[in-house]
Amino acid sequence: MNRVNIVMESLPENISFARVAVTAFIAPLDPTVEEVSDIKTAVSEAVTNAVIHGGPGQVNLTMASQGNELSIEISDNGQGIADIEAARQPLFTTMENMERAGLGFTVMESFMNEVIVESAPGQGTKVTLKKAINQNKASQE
Repeated sequence: MNRVNIVMESLPENISFARVAVTAFIAPLDPTVEEVSDIKTAVSEAVTNAVIHGGPGQVNLTMASQGNELSIEISDNGQGIADIEAARQPLFTTMENMERAGLGFTVMESFMNEVIVESAPGQGTKVTLKKAINQNKASQE
């Protein structure tokens, strides 16, 4: 098992850093171009949510792989989510005054095999993204 943890300030410029970090982490797994794009997009959505909704502080990015199984956790110590099921619905947003589509979880779920959201008001949020890399290639061998 390989595991890397990165702690970064909750700043917009660290969203692109997270995308680069995850790309470097998954490179040894020999992902397809489509898988790289999917994972980067899902991570970008999760880190963006942590930066925008988690507030000031830090965002933790933990990446782990074993075989072709990838797990990425993005967590913050921010305000948390009062109703996780409502937040997972397409077009849900708590920031109507900003240009937010409310599609973050929907995007994550469309690109990953599994998305787990753990949160409680005042205690922050942890999003776990899971994906099998090269699943089609592995089944052909």
